[in-house]
Amino acid sequence: MKDDRGHYYYPFPQNKRVRMYVRQGEAGVDFRLWNQDDPQLWTEHGWVPHAAITAAGAIYRKKGFDPHQAYDLKLAQALLAEAS
Repeated sequence: MKDDRGHYYYPFPQNKRVRMYVRQGEAGVDFRLWNQDDPQLWTEHGWVPHAAITAAGAIYRKKGFDPHQAYDLKLAQALLAEAS
């Protein structure tokens, strides 16, 4: 899907108020989270390269959150391939 912010998917399909935007960055896919209930999230947090998400993955899994679910590299790559 695409809107004025770019290409996105729903990282939590049951919650359409949260979107994960993706773009092709210099070193791979970049991600950026948008939440309709927290509009400042978009302005306070920039684009995050997938490599940084992978590096931080172990920390988040210990807290009960799997970043690979929200930051889905294969889905992002498919979305970007379809767009080009």
